[in-house]
Amino acid sequence: MTPGLASALMPFMRRLDPESAHTLALRALAAGLGGRGRGADDPILATTAFGLSFANPLGLAAGFDKNAVAVRPLMRLGFGFVEAGTVTPRPQTGNPRPRIFRLAEDRAVINRLGFNNAGLAAYLGQLAALRRPLPAPLGANIGVNKEGADPERDYPALYTALAPLVDYVVVNVSSPNTPGLRDLQAEGRLASILRAVQPARAAHASGPLAKAPQVLVKIAPDLANEALPALVETCIAHGVAGLIVSNTTLARPRTLRSAQRGEAGGLSGAPLFERSTEMLRRVHRLADGRLTLIGVGGVASGAQALAKIKAGASLVQLYSAFAYEGPALIPRIKRDLAALLKRGGYKSVADAVGVDA
Repeated sequence: MTPGLASALMPFMRRLDPESAHTLALRALAAGLGGRGRGADDPILATTAFGLSFANPLGLAAGFDKNAVAVRPLMRLGFGFVEAGTVTPRPQTGNPRPRIFRLAEDRAVINRLGFNNAGLAAYLGQLAALRRPLPAPLGANIGVNKEGADPERDYPALYTALAPLVDYVVVNVSSPNTPGLRDLQAEGRLASILRAVQPARAAHASGPLAKAPQVLVKIAPDLANEALPALVETCIAHGVAGLIVSNTTLARPRTLRSAQRGEAGGLSGAPLFERSTEMLRRVHRLADGRLTLIGVGGVASGAQALAKIKAGASLVQLYSAFAYEGPALIPRIKRDLAALLKRGGYKSVADAVGVDA
């Protein structure tokens, strides 16, 4: 099956409830039915970030493949990197269904999944079974359980377990669907967590494999502007390589038209684009080259991917648009992004990073 054929099935998928459609899509991908992207990426799209090489800057955000069951098939679709998770130490069912809502008129999604996943042991089993080398970098997004969590214990333990199997690790302290999680973004608490992770990373850096994946932090778009300077400096002080800007929002823009707009949970997709891009721009200015940024939120075109890059992102991630449009979206964004870079006189993705910030 080609990505185009897979995308042609999207109208059928949209007749299912969102969570059932998502489960079916993952099963099809895991069974090898997603197809693969055709041809090599345009060389202008090649880039490097936090010590890794990427054939293109377009990645799949965490949340799509929570249990890492379709990593290689997703990479074959043409993503430049894939981030699996969020994984927690123990399995958890998450919040009651229904918990995913399509806002089709707004090209948006609301979810209140609540870190539903099969737990670390199952996640490790999937990663260990992957045939290496992988065609693209792999990230792991880590979180804590709703009950019995000890962040200063759990985040380092997750890092230690995953470090031999992934290329970077994301400390997720910004999902709106786990009570109290966003409080971990506060300066003192975040510093405590990152301080706890540092020895785990140091141990891997000096171990027999000398493989210590970089640590990133994923932040919420709802953070107040005055909180950003302290957050950025805390991350830099504790050896964080980059920030993912941003997670879903609890805000509800007045422009939303869908009847589902009042559902509780995090909003993603098109309505998040401006908000997350402006935050990205602010963080880029504050970091001043000391952090690598990944832009996520509302990207559905090559022009929007370039806007994120110009705002300061070295890499860009998709989620909601991919869920709406399917695999055919990936080559279209890459083709348009390459054309826009050339039209703008840029020689590479890196040349465009932060030019509008």
